[in-house]
Amino acid sequence: MSDLYHKVSNSPVGRSVVSALNLPAPVILERQTRSNAPFIEGEVLISAAPNSTAIEAICTVLGASTASLYALDSKALIATADIKSKTKVCSLKVDAIDEKRRFKGLVFDATGITTTEELKTVYEFFHPVIRNVGKCGRIVIVGTQPSSCATPAMAASQKALEGFIRSIAKEVGKKGITAHVIYSVPGAESHIESPLRFCLSPRSAYVSGQTLSVSKAAKTKATDWNTPLSGKVALVTGASRGIGEAIAKTLARDGAHVVCLDVPQAKDALNAVATDIGGSTLPLDITSPDAPQIISEHFKKEFGGMDIVVHNAGITRDKTLGRMPEQFWDLLIDINLSSEERINDALFEDEVFNKNARIVCVSSISGIAGNVGQSNYAASKSGVIGYVESLSKQLKGGITINAVAPGFIETQMTAAIPFMIREAGRRMNSLNQGGQPGDVAEAIAFFANPASQGMNGNILRVCGQSLIGK
Repeated sequence: MSDLYHKVSNSPVGRSVVSALNLPAPVILERQTRSNAPFIEGEVLISAAPNSTAIEAICTVLGASTASLYALDSKALIATADIKSKTKVCSLKVDAIDEKRRFKGLVFDATGITTTEELKTVYEFFHPVIRNVGKCGRIVIVGTQPSSCATPAMAASQKALEGFIRSIAKEVGKKGITAHVIYSVPGAESHIESPLRFCLSPRSAYVSGQTLSVSKAAKTKATDWNTPLSGKVALVTGASRGIGEAIAKTLARDGAHVVCLDVPQAKDALNAVATDIGGSTLPLDITSPDAPQIISEHFKKEFGGMDIVVHNAGITRDKTLGRMPEQFWDLLIDINLSSEERINDALFEDEVFNKNARIVCVSSISGIAGNVGQSNYAASKSGVIGYVESLSKQLKGGITINAVAPGFIETQMTAAIPFMIREAGRRMNSLNQGGQPGDVAEAIAFFANPASQGMNGNILRVCGQSLIGK
C-alpha cells in the first residue's frame, strides 16, 4: 500500500507546502538495501559512566564497523578501547563540536550507574550533543537489567534509562532517528554484539523507543554477518504474501533454506514465493488435527531437523464483543495462538529442533494496547506474549524464543482500513509513517541469527514507537 502523503511531503513542492502549514513531514527512512552493507557508517560518539562494564564489548563491536569512533575527552575510556578491545577511539572535546557536525550514532555505557544521583552522567553526555545526531541516526544506551540489580537504588537508576530513552526517541523521531536501551545481566556483556549491531543499523529503521534484554548464554561460533543463516533450515507460516513473504525473503537473503507454509488455497502464490527465494513449500492448514505431525515428519525426513520456526500465520475477524459470532472467536484463537502451541509441542516431542534453534512468534500492538472490535485478536496476540515469556524460561539446548509486535505495517490488510483510521495509524508514532513488511522481517532475522544467543523471552515492538501501548 502506497503512502501518498509520505511521497508528496518529500517532494520539492510538497515539502514547502507541508512546512508552511506546519504539518508533520515524515522522512524517508534508511533501510537495509544489501546484506553486505556496513551496519553503521559515519561518526559515532561514545562514553561511559564510571565503573561501567560493557564499554570493552561496545568498542569491539564498533571497531568492526567502518565508523569513526570518538569519545568526549575520556582518557580512561580511550585507554580501555586501545588496550582491551584494540579499537581506535579519538578524543573529542565538547567545545570542538560545532552546530554543523553530525554524528551517525551516540552510544553510552550506563552499566556502572548504581545510584539515582549518578544518572546525571546520562544528562552530561547527551545534553550537549543530542542536537548533533544526523538524519536517521541511532542512539543506544547499554544498561544493567533492573531485575538483576543488587540494590533498589541501582534498579531504580537502571529502570530510569527506559523512561529516558522513550522520551528521547519521541523528541528525535521526526528526523528518522531511533533510540533504544540494551539491558544486559552481569556477565552477559559479550552477547550484546547482535542487538547492538541491529539497533545501530538500517535493519532497525522502524523500531524505536524499545528495550532489549540480553541474558547469559553459551558462546557461539564466529558469525558471518553477511549470511548468518547459511546452512540453516527455517519454517515460515503464512508465507504466501505480505509480512510472511517478506520474512521468507529476508531469511533466504541471510542464507537459510526456507520452507514456505500456507493454506492449500494459496498454493500458487506460495510456489511463487518459494521459487523466487530458492526455497520449498508445504501447503497445509495449520488448524488441521494432523498438521503438527505432518510438519514434524516433513522436517525430520527432508532435512533431519529444524533450525528456525517463525509463527507468522494469523487472521483478523473484527467485531465488537456483543456482536461477535462464536465462530469468529474460535477460528481466530485457533489460528493465531493455539496452533503455535500444538506445532511447537510436536516439534519438541519428536526432537525436531536442532541445538540452538530459534522460535520467533508474531504478536501485535493490539495485544499490548487492545483495540476496539478486536477483543479476539488482541487476546490471541497478548496470549502469544504470555506464551513466549513463559516458554523462554523452560528451554534447553540453546533454543530461544522471542516475539515481534508489529504496529501499523503497509499491507493488504491495512489497505482495507477506512481512510481516516488508516491515516491516523500511519501518523500516530514517533516516525510519522507506517512500516514496511521488511521492517518486521528484519527484526525476525535478528532474533534468528546464531549470534543472538543471549536474546530470549524478548517482545520487540516494530511500530515506529507507536503512541498507543507502552
